[in-house]
Amino acid sequence: MIAARASEEERIHFPKAQRESRGGYKLVHQILMLVKETLAGLTILVEKKLCEGILNILEKDTKTSCQTACLEALRILSRDKKVLVPVTTKRNMQILMRLAKLDTVEDPLERVSEFPVIVEALKCLCNIIFNSAVAQKLSLELNLAAMLCNLLKKCKDQQLVGDIKCFDLRLLFLLSLLHTDIRSQLRQELQGVQVLTQALESSLNVRWTEEYKAAEDRDRPPLSLQETNCAIEALKALFNVTLDSWNVHSK
Repeated sequence: MIAARASEEERIHFPKAQRESRGGYKLVHQILMLVKETLAGLTILVEKKLCEGILNILEKDTKTSCQTACLEALRILSRDKKVLVPVTTKRNMQILMRLAKLDTVEDPLERVSEFPVIVEALKCLCNIIFNSAVAQKLSLELNLAAMLCNLLKKCKDQQLVGDIKCFDLRLLFLLSLLHTDIRSQLRQELQGVQVLTQALESSLNVRWTEEYKAAEDRDRPPLSLQETNCAIEALKALFNVTLDSWNVHSK
């Protein structure tokens, strides 16, 4: 009873103080939200500048370890759509394509020390293309799908290129998913079905004894995680490339 009476007296004698207190809390909350939004805006600005700085370093002929570290940082930053504006230019896309060895038609994949750089550059391109419509359009202009198919052929029958092959296939999957013109290009001009099928067979270690019969190897160990991932990415890309032609045929 005493406690109830005390609380009743507080409500009777201090309503103005309570209202002022609530108003103060509301004002503090608004100030905190404003500060949070300001800091978020500053963070995005800093991250954009950081992307520009990283790409300026990557444009130069730096050490492999430096290139890998820069690409790892760029890969993390490129997950955020808001910071991709300075990244999605023709010049910067070409820098990443060069580091991914997508601009060399004849040169084989020989220098194992460069493989981490190639993988990280492909990962960056995956993030950028997935998050940016501008990058998707530039991919067609830069003929990225054809270069990826060429790199995929270089990976055939080579050791220690599993990660390169896997992210090459993932990028082909994303391009065939997000850009209808590239999907048509893969199917019609680049013999994408054949290229992807060969990549799938290579991942599964398929050996044909006849035209439609594969050799059975019961003693073969299970597929590694890397081989499984490559097979999955190849199947995903094949689905996209063949989907439109199947729809046309069914009609």
